[in-house]
Amino acid sequence: MEHVLTTKLYIPPARPAIVSRPRLIAGLNAGLHRKLTLISAPAGFGKTTVIRAWAAGCACPVAWLSLDAGDNDPARFLAYVIAALNRVAGSESHMGSSVLGMLQAPQSPPTEAILTALINDIAASTDRTILVLDDYHVIEASPVDAALTFLLDHLPPHLHLVIATRFDPHLPLARLRAQGQLTELRAADLRFTPDEAARFLTEVMGLDLAADDIAALEARTEGWITGLHLAALSLQGHKDVSRRIASFSGSHRFVLDYLIEEVLEQQPEPIQMFLLHTAVLDRLTGALCDALTDQANGQATLEWLEHANLFIIALDDERRWYRYHHLFADLLHQRLQQAHPEWVPALHRRASTWYAQHGFTDAAIEHALRAQDDAEAARLLETVAEATWGRGEHTRLSRWLDGLPAEAVFARPDLCILHAWLLFAGGQPEAAERRLQAAESTPEMRLQGRVAVIRAFLASFRDDVPGMIQHARHALACLPAEDGTWRGTAAIALGDAYGLTGAIDAAYQARLEAVKASNAAGNAYMILIAHIKLATTLRQQGQLQEAIATCRQQFQFAQECGMAHTATAGCFLAICGEALAERNDLEEALQQVRNGVALAERGGDVVTLVWSYLCLLRVCFSRGDMAD
Repeated sequence: MEHVLTTKLYIPPARPAIVSRPRLIAGLNAGLHRKLTLISAPAGFGKTTVIRAWAAGCACPVAWLSLDAGDNDPARFLAYVIAALNRVAGSESHMGSSVLGMLQAPQSPPTEAILTALINDIAASTDRTILVLDDYHVIEASPVDAALTFLLDHLPPHLHLVIATRFDPHLPLARLRAQGQLTELRAADLRFTPDEAARFLTEVMGLDLAADDIAALEARTEGWITGLHLAALSLQGHKDVSRRIASFSGSHRFVLDYLIEEVLEQQPEPIQMFLLHTAVLDRLTGALCDALTDQANGQATLEWLEHANLFIIALDDERRWYRYHHLFADLLHQRLQQAHPEWVPALHRRASTWYAQHGFTDAAIEHALRAQDDAEAARLLETVAEATWGRGEHTRLSRWLDGLPAEAVFARPDLCILHAWLLFAGGQPEAAERRLQAAESTPEMRLQGRVAVIRAFLASFRDDVPGMIQHARHALACLPAEDGTWRGTAAIALGDAYGLTGAIDAAYQARLEAVKASNAAGNAYMILIAHIKLATTLRQQGQLQEAIATCRQQFQFAQECGMAHTATAGCFLAICGEALAERNDLEEALQQVRNGVALAERGGDVVTLVWSYLCLLRVCFSRGDMAD
């Protein structure tokens, strides 16, 4: 990842006054021997507050990750998990460094292979650690759920996972529950008891209420913490408290909407305007708020809001970054849309400008897209698209590009080409073709070369071998030497084409060029892929010792890169086994190829899996094991 937003990794600071809840802390401590603690309840039930209080008294380190919508990208999600774990492991920790390299590959290995390397890194440390994933309800991507399921299934015993969410995640909760590996806190557990409600209203909110009024208020809100909070705010300054409490009725959401109106109307006009102007922000800091409000008091206002307990949460110890309580933010945004819908695009544009000026390009793109400022979003995206693609953050890049109208992408050849590659990889060749046609008019040779690379692979799916050769040669003629990743990919396409025609010597030369280009680019994944092609060619040429040596050297390289458990590494074992069989070393051949197939079966690359099966088939044939 280019930037890690460190505020996502901070345990939210505790408020000066909170109600201690020893019964919940005891329950959380009792579940530490299990794999997962799930805290699932609607907004406003104090999930984060309970975990924060528990973490403050934990004897072992607590790694914290506050999730947001951007973490639906599996690569970004895993990178932030690694960052959270490293933050508590200390400055000397290099946990997950090889995994980050795998995530940054243009064609990253299967997720299970990446997770296997991460789990092995975690297992290598014996320090007991708790990993908290807060706000997991923002995760909607099934690949992230699948990744977390795999992690839970193979969780090292010294790592405990805690998930806080508004609704149950798509994880194997029933199985974990049956295995005794799940601790659960639900809304019924989190609700304030009558005693806790009394202490909250008197000690935290400073209200002097009669016992009957406290009981009535607790009954009206059913111990719902945010409801109590809002009710207490609306009661401040009123003389006839009993009558006001008696007026509260209806569902939780109805009560909340009603009380929000009451609370907001009690605030000074400048505070109301500040809240509306900043409602479009996911995170707030003084200077950013100033940019949206045209004032110079953003930091002071944020501190005042926190002091007034108005549903704002500090994200760091220095009180520089904040966010609104999620439900409060939702309602502020709803109010803004109802009262001043014409403000919304302009506010997003201001946020985008501020983020861009301060080096937060990803956030700038998000706000430009929300503002429907397509030209600015495309301009910003063009500055980071290449790096985002190179880091393997393809889900995020696809979401950005898909969020732009086609004409905004067509106007920028670089974006067209990257979008074409992503669409091709996603099984949309017709859409990819339209982007390529739009990019072909560019006079820049580098871009013409990249267009030709994608066309070579499109031709391979049509069994158009002459087309593959033509486009791959054209790509190599256009691409500069420093564009190693694309030159290596072009050379691989050319080698594949020659291999299909039976021109093995020409295929060898092309694949040798792919190795050189990939080495120059320093892309570990592409280096391994190029060497797989080269080893295959060496075996076909009868250079068996060279093929075996190449496979063993590259398997060692895969180990050094943290990719020894991937299907890519398995392919080297399978090819090595096939070459050993041709040298009549049949026992070693069978062992090697079986190990390779076992790795291939754990990955998601069907081509690699089928190739490994073919290697096993040939070894069995060489051994005379016709039934096998």
